[in-house]
Amino acid sequence: MRLVHRRNGDHTTLAKTVETADSLISKARGLMFRRRVPDDYALVFRFNDADRHSLHMLFVPFDIDALWLIGGEVKKKKRLSAWTGIGFGMADTIIELPAGAAEDIEPGDLVELDE
Repeated sequence: MRLVHRRNGDHTTLAKTVETADSLISKARGLMFRRRVPDDYALVFRFNDADRHSLHMLFVPFDIDALWLIGGEVKKKKRLSAWTGIGFGMADTIIELPAGAAEDIEPGDLVELDE
């Protein structure tokens, strides 16, 4: 499984190592207590419906890029700072990536799991 960014007919691979937070515990834990993640890594949070969802960086000692998606379309992108970052937005999917990985992504772009 890989995570793909699509815009104007072009596509690029954002991550080849994709983990899904699919339980209540894995969603609550997120990236907490990890020292780092690989450059080609993504953590994907899927929700049943589009709603307001938040992220925090408590106990995450490195910056990340976060994407809030609805139906695969990027609605919001934000860099979250280590330990103190917080972000929220409407989404049915949230993706956490290493800082800088979402540099070229803009709202309206598509980001999809290619299984």
